[in-house]
Amino acid sequence: MNLAEKIDKILANEVPFLEVAIYYLDFTVYFANLLFPLFLFLSVIWFTSKLANNTEIIAFLSSGVSYYRFLRPYMIGATIVCIGAFFLGMYLAPIASQGFNDFTYKHLKKGKKAYENTNVYRQLNENQYLYVGYFNVTEKTGTNFTLEEFDGPKMVNKISANRIQFNEADSTYTLFKYKERRVGEFGDELISEAKRDTIFDFDLDDLTPVKYIAETLNLNELNDFIAREKEKGSSYISRYEVVRYKRWSLPVSAYILTIIAVAVSSVKRRGGMGVNLAIGIAIGMVFIFFDKIFGTLAEQSDFSPFIATWAPNMVFAVLAIYLLRNAKR
Repeated sequence: MNLAEKIDKILANEVPFLEVAIYYLDFTVYFANLLFPLFLFLSVIWFTSKLANNTEIIAFLSSGVSYYRFLRPYMIGATIVCIGAFFLGMYLAPIASQGFNDFTYKHLKKGKKAYENTNVYRQLNENQYLYVGYFNVTEKTGTNFTLEEFDGPKMVNKISANRIQFNEADSTYTLFKYKERRVGEFGDELISEAKRDTIFDFDLDDLTPVKYIAETLNLNELNDFIAREKEKGSSYISRYEVVRYKRWSLPVSAYILTIIAVAVSSVKRRGGMGVNLAIGIAIGMVFIFFDKIFGTLAEQSDFSPFIATWAPNMVFAVLAIYLLRNAKR
């Protein structure tokens, strides 16, 4: 279905077949990582409903086996899936995310922004702060550039320019309408030039942070990246931390959804498997709704990313306990 929707753009951009094949491999891994708890949830409902419709569960429990013993194979299976999903999310999915997003913005979303290139504010280190009003990724040029240096609370140097241009040939920067203010003990020194070529310690990535950068980093890289971004005073810390905490919460959600799936589908219903699947799909959609709402809330406000990513698990854990107690009866 995805190929049918994208085939016109792929053909129009004359994308090589190998790139398309790699893209759909990345596409599969990327969405499998995002949706595996839902896939596991629905598969458990389908399998358990088949057992319930054949009255095999009633026979199993009537033989004197406890409901928790009946639940044990499901939890063992969920553990195996969660271990695989953990390594998938921490190490393999970031590689797939890089390829998926690169292909998307290169061939399918031409003209759309993959970069946070408007009002970029960065703390480069303890003393230096950078601001760019707008940075054009294609032309590697920015407007309203400012670089401020402090010694404690006191500003000691400020560089500003109407426009900044990155030169790939020698990794230098050209500043247009360059102005520099050096704050001295007995007076300030003002320097003004129409154009100046210079070298800065910061990287081009500091001027153009990528929206999906956190998704493309493995566990260790992501932890180091977030630590560096906190030092720089990045305004996207909440977004990055939501990505980090989700990598831990998603495997745990598989356990919770497995318990809910077994509790819902182990009861033989008049409507059969269709009723169980309908209930399961409804619960799954509510779970995804909660996950998206809390994730967006954390990214767009001061709401705690930790609470945002774990709140759906906590809410559904309570639901799982309630359903499990009713199912035992």
